[in-house]
Amino acid sequence: MKIRKYSIIILIVLGLINACSVDKYIPEDEYLYRGADITMLPDTSSIEDLDKVKLEVQNVLVPKPNSKFLGGYPGLYFHYKAEREKPGFINKFLNKKLGEEPVYLSDVEIGNTQDLILNRLENRGFFYSRVSADVNTNDKNKTATAAYDVGVTTPYKMETYQLVEDSLAIYKDMKPLVEESKFVKEMRFDLANMKAERERLDKELKEDGYYNFNSGFLLFEADTNQYDNKRFDLYLKVKKDVPEKALIPYKISKVNIYPNSAIERDSLEKDSIRFNNKTFVQDRDSIFFLPKRLDPFVLIEEGDYYSPDISKATSRRLGSIGAYKFINIDYQEVDTLATDSIGALEANIYLSPLNKRAIRAELQAVTKSNNFAGPSLALSLTNRNLFKGGEIINIQGRFGYEVQVASGNNTGLNSIQLGVGSDLIFPRLLFPWHFNEDFFEYDIPKTKISLNVDYLRRSQLFALGSASATFGYIWNANRYVTHTFDPVSVTYVDLINTTPEFEDILGENPYLQSSFEQQFIAGSMYSFTYNGMVDQNKTHQFFVNSTLDFAGNFLDLVSGNAEEDPQTVFNLEYAQYAKADVDFRYHLNLGSGSKIATRLFAGYGMPYGNSEIMPFTKQYFSGGPYSVRAFRIRQLGPGVYNPDENRDENGLINTDYFDRAGNIRLEANIEYRFPLFPPYVNGAVFADAGNVWTSTEEDSLPGGKFSSNFMNELGIGTGVGVRVDIQGFVIRFDLAAPMHDPSLPEGDRWSYDFGSPIFNFAIGYPF
Repeated sequence: MKIRKYSIIILIVLGLINACSVDKYIPEDEYLYRGADITMLPDTSSIEDLDKVKLEVQNVLVPKPNSKFLGGYPGLYFHYKAEREKPGFINKFLNKKLGEEPVYLSDVEIGNTQDLILNRLENRGFFYSRVSADVNTNDKNKTATAAYDVGVTTPYKMETYQLVEDSLAIYKDMKPLVEESKFVKEMRFDLANMKAERERLDKELKEDGYYNFNSGFLLFEADTNQYDNKRFDLYLKVKKDVPEKALIPYKISKVNIYPNSAIERDSLEKDSIRFNNKTFVQDRDSIFFLPKRLDPFVLIEEGDYYSPDISKATSRRLGSIGAYKFINIDYQEVDTLATDSIGALEANIYLSPLNKRAIRAELQAVTKSNNFAGPSLALSLTNRNLFKGGEIINIQGRFGYEVQVASGNNTGLNSIQLGVGSDLIFPRLLFPWHFNEDFFEYDIPKTKISLNVDYLRRSQLFALGSASATFGYIWNANRYVTHTFDPVSVTYVDLINTTPEFEDILGENPYLQSSFEQQFIAGSMYSFTYNGMVDQNKTHQFFVNSTLDFAGNFLDLVSGNAEEDPQTVFNLEYAQYAKADVDFRYHLNLGSGSKIATRLFAGYGMPYGNSEIMPFTKQYFSGGPYSVRAFRIRQLGPGVYNPDENRDENGLINTDYFDRAGNIRLEANIEYRFPLFPPYVNGAVFADAGNVWTSTEEDSLPGGKFSSNFMNELGIGTGVGVRVDIQGFVIRFDLAAPMHDPSLPEGDRWSYDFGSPIFNFAIGYPF
């Protein structure tokens, strides 16, 4: 086996050596083009940003030479090998993935490139520059390069920028816009800047109602006659023979809304309802959407000037309801004469609804890293526009059965999960007090009411019942920021039907026992999210999510049982704690589908008052496909705790079955992502570090308490992964191995156990 491996390595090395030499494949009358050098020769040392100018000039150099690697041309080599009479399967495959067409000197048009360089310089204000070219050939290697000497002249700079006004009414609206321009004295002549200025003015004029205007109607003129030192005056005016309708603003004369629009029905006559100066076209006897509920989402108002931004905002707000598949806003010009000073537009808003009801079933085969496996079934029913106001109700039913396999004496343990839940979402704010319509400028908040009941039975151990209810709000402050506030969040957990075996386990583990004792959790939660990842083409992308969670304070005020310890409400012991965490992510786009993704997470939960330990459902866990991937899910920590060292003579503590949790969590991740087989298959190399800790030392969890030595208690792992990304749906496979295991003795923690990697399968990226 070793001989075979060495043979493969030798073949690869020989292939690379061969790839370094391709001159024997180059035709007799050709030279392989190796690119061009540009030398900038300014006529004065005062020219600013010469390096940027050189970079712009380099961008016009075509064609690009063949890529080079380790002194050779592997892409070109594979191309030549595939061009043979009988190339073979491997050569064809390598050529398809890595091959490059050769670029010869004959492909380079030297004269045309000189013209492109001069044109780029003139567009940037460097008039009367000079370019000379020379070609250097190497007959031995059969390569050639080009050299361009660019004589750069002093650029023309602007002295004044002014609007040429006449009697047209549009100039009154243009004048303040020109005064707000970023064009300043001493600015270099630059066609790109002028194009951007025209587009800015066009956008601003459209916001003032100029529906038929476009940037092509604006003309810049530069006058150098007043100066002899490369200065110019820049004048802006409207071109001649522009259509009259492009020079007048338009107002909205009528707003028609079709709440239940369909292509085959649009031509039919329908009833109409007038509400708040808008016409809602729908059957009076069978109203699809109540006008008073739909009206707040429409920002287009009769009598207002036409505005593209308001149109986009209206479309965005209507789309946020969740009841419509297509939203089309169409403007129709009402008879406008050339002599009119203001035009009229009729706005027609066509809304095509989604199916009112939908049923979805999901059947999954679940395999967990704690050796539990089994089927899972989920059924969901959705009803959109429930009360004719865009309300959405989702009802879900869940069933899961898992059995533990390959776990020694514990093989055959099983788990049954049953659950039913519902979410009722109102696309408006249900609140005792009224807010001004302009208070939520970007989006209208949603009100969400959730109810869930779950039952979990783990054979030979216990059954756990839980019920939860939340009432809260979700709203987008802008394109990047989302707020979530749940003023009411109630959870009740009841540990029932415990077996003597499980009672013994709780007796051996006071920390676990305490986390199950407090059955009633009532509090509030707020979450802030900034998602800069929506700008996928940006070089630097940021994401921040911060959550605050409080429980028990209100109950502590009203319980009235000050002498009790712990206190109860309705004979239920309630939890009291404060919890805060932050998830920060940064992505660096490297281009060509590659990026470096990083994440930092920090969380702390503080039990107080009525609680000594955080409730089990509110604790932090570490390990698994979205955490430190070199450790199994929820099997890292707390701290340096090692359950194998704390078994009793009967081996009661089962590390494969019980989660290891804490009220403190720190984690850091870094991942390099790159195309593997584009466009659908990507690769990754990553490293993770993190752990959870407790804030109190428990006899059952020795070594779990957070201390100043926490850096030496991090679980660290590294690995590689493959992602199948099909239009945003990502299937992820990660293989990770531990490098630093905090549960081992201090001198043995750097284990580098690459021979026993952990396989992770997940949906979506980890961060």
